[in-house]
Amino acid sequence: MDKDSQGLLDSSLMASGTASRSEDEESLAGQKRASSQALGTIPKRRSSSRFIKRKKFDDELVESSLAKSSTRAKGASGVEPGRCSGSEPSSSEKKKVSKTPSTPVPPSPAPAPGLTKRVKKSKQPLQVTKDLGRWKPADDLLLINAVLQTNDLTSVHLGVKFSCRFTLREVQERWYALLYDPVISKLACQAMRQLHPEAIAAIQSKALFSKAEEQLLSKVGSTSQPTLETFQDLLHRHPDAFYLARTAKALQAHWQLMKQYYLLEDQTVQPLPKGDQVLNFSDEDLIDDSKLKDMRDEVLEHELTVADRRQKREIRQLEQELHKWQVLVDSITGMSSPDFDNQTLAVLRGRMVRYLMRSREITLGRATKDNQIDVDLSLEGPAWKISRKQGVIKLKNNGDFFIANEGRRPIYIDGRPVLCGSKWRLSNNSVVEIASLRFVFLINQDLIALIRAEAAKITPQ
Repeated sequence: MDKDSQGLLDSSLMASGTASRSEDEESLAGQKRASSQALGTIPKRRSSSRFIKRKKFDDELVESSLAKSSTRAKGASGVEPGRCSGSEPSSSEKKKVSKTPSTPVPPSPAPAPGLTKRVKKSKQPLQVTKDLGRWKPADDLLLINAVLQTNDLTSVHLGVKFSCRFTLREVQERWYALLYDPVISKLACQAMRQLHPEAIAAIQSKALFSKAEEQLLSKVGSTSQPTLETFQDLLHRHPDAFYLARTAKALQAHWQLMKQYYLLEDQTVQPLPKGDQVLNFSDEDLIDDSKLKDMRDEVLEHELTVADRRQKREIRQLEQELHKWQVLVDSITGMSSPDFDNQTLAVLRGRMVRYLMRSREITLGRATKDNQIDVDLSLEGPAWKISRKQGVIKLKNNGDFFIANEGRRPIYIDGRPVLCGSKWRLSNNSVVEIASLRFVFLINQDLIALIRAEAAKITPQ
């Protein structure tokens, strides 16, 4: 492309901002049709007549740059297709336009190198931030101080309490990254410089004791009573041996810990007792499990078998005599029961209270200030679920007792529910259950027999 055509193209670009939109769009449509027919590889695209157009994607930018290069190579004049949308082209787009050859190139492989480079650049800082996210600046400072004190990563892993539970391999990898990875070491140093001075002082106070420090502390006798002045004097006499953040109080605490574990020079560990072999957890395989079992006592086993057989025989005998005892209990709780007298028709006997029925009709329920009833069930137990008037027990002329339910909850007679508004016949030894309170209904058979005899005499008349 010569200088005249280039100057013409630049002047047309500058005039495109002031020219009317309709003329630019018509010229753009004509150029697109001409360039597509000339190249043959770029498909025909529809052009919109709207004033606002959407932004182009990467593949469309590449295709438009190809169209621009082909148009320039053939000396086409007018407005470029990529600049008609009203937005200025980027610097990358200008580079693509200037560097694209005049021969037509397929558009598909063009965006591949740019995309791969973009993905690699976006993944690298994510990995760095991920590594720095778990290892906090305080952990890095703890790790550096501990390694400088002990020169042993295994001791650091066992003795330092980090913010997370790191494995030995993670501690090793972090130390090597701080040493040899320039990106991680630079970011870690920047983060450690931003720590608060009080946080740095707290971290330095937790530094592990080196072997030289423990050797100096072990020279203090275990029988002596050292004070803080003793350890302060030790710090003044050996300033190079002790860590810069050591205090007399910290030295005293560590000396007491060494004394507790017999690590001082004048202390000796007590030897194991002689004679019998002392076993520890490492000798677990030497223990014979057969020797731990108790010896079998045949006499004791025979006595236990005989006692078990005797108990089973007694249980079987009681089961066979159960019906005889039931008859005896029925006779005792019936007519000859001490619960009755000449005026008691029946008894509603509970676990705690005994209610006597001396009239032909009584009411059951829960007594309140405004409601007075004959049988207050709250004396037997918790009656907050029972209605104030739960039911009525009535004696008919023929000697039969009936219970009518007038409360919200059902009344169970021998396990059968009696709903509200229903009634049921009560017999001797009937079990009445009202809201988890159980009663036994006992009938005075002698008095009821007299009532039935009188009713029989009156009926024929």
